[in-house]
Amino acid sequence: MKRIVLGVLGLAGLLYVVRRPLAMSAPRCFGGHWHGCYDTENGVVLMTLVGLPVAALAVWALVLVRRGGDRWRRSIAEVGVVYGTVPMVWLTLMPGPGAGLVPGRLSLVPLRDLVTMGPLGIGGNLLIFAALGFFAPMRFVALASAPRILVLGAGCSVLVEVAQYAFQLDRVSSVDDVLVNATGAVLAGLASRRWWRVPEKQREKVTTTS
Repeated sequence: MKRIVLGVLGLAGLLYVVRRPLAMSAPRCFGGHWHGCYDTENGVVLMTLVGLPVAALAVWALVLVRRGGDRWRRSIAEVGVVYGTVPMVWLTLMPGPGAGLVPGRLSLVPLRDLVTMGPLGIGGNLLIFAALGFFAPMRFVALASAPRILVLGAGCSVLVEVAQYAFQLDRVSSVDDVLVNATGAVLAGLASRRWWRVPEKQREKVTTTS
């Protein structure tokens, strides 16, 4: 309960800080305009927050059509992966002002870009695949280990960086982005470890022992 209260307070504080930037995008987003909403960071964040009730309804609908004691966990994990990952990937694939005009840029020296990222940049990169790392091992037994979450996060990050380079989105494809993205996935996965899905044999063994 204490963690939930702290989480709610933290979210409320964050929303208070970003309320003005989000409010600037509200007229375009709620007016049904693509430009000025889904092609801006503030607009994407705003619509992600607005979509939270829809995500909750999706979880509820999945629970209703399923059976089994772990239906809540599976439903929350599936919706959580999509709801928490798609907007973040969308943000990373938003084109810059020189998209299509400038060639793709690479930064392959590890740890060189960390200095220029700054706290906000590092924090943002940690969050890119945090939802994936948090929820995927709750849904899939095969991903219920830190090394596999690391590989999953790194693999997805590599795909994003390759897309940024191949489509000339006026972004730098950096190895440091991959490192930080993968680290964020692992840290988030460790935070959800108590809810990881375990094999049936291991679950039966634990039940028998208890």
